[in-house]
Order: sequence, then C-alpha cells, then structure tokens
Amino acid sequence: MITLHHVPGSRSMRVLWLLEEMGLEYALRHWSLTDGGLRGPEFRALSPAGRIPAIEIDGRTIFESGAIIEYLTETRPEAGLAPSPGEPTRADFLEWVHFAETQANILQNLNIHHIFLRPVEARSPVLTRLDTKRLEVTMRALEAHLDGREYLIGPFSGADCMLGFNIDAMFRFVRPEPFPNISAYRQRVQSRPAYRRAVAKGGGDSIYSQDFYELPDV
Repeated sequence: MITLHHVPGSRSMRVLWLLEEMGLEYALRHWSLTDGGLRGPEFRALSPAGRIPAIEIDGRTIFESGAIIEYLTETRPEAGLAPSPGEPTRADFLEWVHFAETQANILQNLNIHHIFLRPVEARSPVLTRLDTKRLEVTMRALEAHLDGREYLIGPFSGADCMLGFNIDAMFRFVRPEPFPNISAYRQRVQSRPAYRRAVAKGGGDSIYSQDFYELPDV
C-alpha cells in the first residue's frame, strides 16, 4: 500500500494529484502545519527536515515532492506521465519539475512575509516587494513558454502536477491580467478529473485567508 503524508494546500498536493492521474491506490494521512506534529520524531523519521510531503512506497520512504514525482513517473512508466531517460524531451521534463520548485520557494517566502511571520512588525516590506518581483520574473518566463502550448512539454506530464500546483498561490500575490497564458493553463489543469478528485480527497487550501495580498508600503 502507498501512503502519502499530506497537508491540505501544501506541496503534497502535487503528489496526490499525480497519484490520481496514475490511477494508483493509496492511503492518505493528514498532518497539520500548526500543531507541531511535523517537528515530532514520528514525522521526522519519514522526512528528516520535517517537511511535507513524504510517501511510503515500494518498501521505503521518499521525501521532497520533486523526487517523488520523478520516482513515480520512472517506476510506473506505463502511466505515460514522463519521457523516459534518453528521450529528447526528458531534459525539458526535468527542467520544469525543478523550475516549479524554484518558484515554490519564492512563494514560500511570500507566505512567510504576508502570513506566518509574527509579530506583523517583524515583516519586511522591502523583502516582500523583492520576492514579489522575483515571482513576476518566473511568471513572465512561464507565460512566454506557454504561448501556443497546452501543457509544459507537449502532452500532460508529472511536470504539470509540479508547476500547476503553484498557480493558485502565484495569483495571491501577482494579478493575473498580464498573464493570459498562465490563466488559460490554470483552467486546463484544474479542469482535469484527476485534479478535481485530488482536491476533493485532499481537502481545500489551509494557508490563505485572503484572495489577494497587496504589497505593503515601504
């Protein structure tokens, strides 16, 4: 049995979505970002840095969402959700898997600036503006890449699960109007039946309390 350790609205959504795309059976164990469980010894035995996600599969545990995406697509090639090593588009797949995590780290910083850092006076307007600009740079690159493309590397792949997860968070901090290709891509990926099943099973977002977070005054 596959067991996915999951927090609603977190990076584990990437893996949950891919499991649904692949039609695999799995158990889902829910954790919280706020009750201290991720810092405890039980979860640290699964993910040493205390970070979601972790997955128990094939007699071992794997952490880091990108590694899990790559492992699942490589060990279950019959699902057709990644080019095999040696195929011409393999490098493209790997680039976008890791681009998604680069972008997610910027989003994480913005979550800290806008939501998690306490007291509010400890937050830095300068760093918040800087990270918003950094996010916009990644979004402009993605917007250009998606021009004329339905998905990231041609057919839908695990890279789309990695990056598609980011889009809701992007538009919490950057307005969507300058990014019509990303907005259309968002509609495509979120209309997929597997995505909808993943959201239904995994629970809604547990991080954001606002639709949009304005830049603070410097």
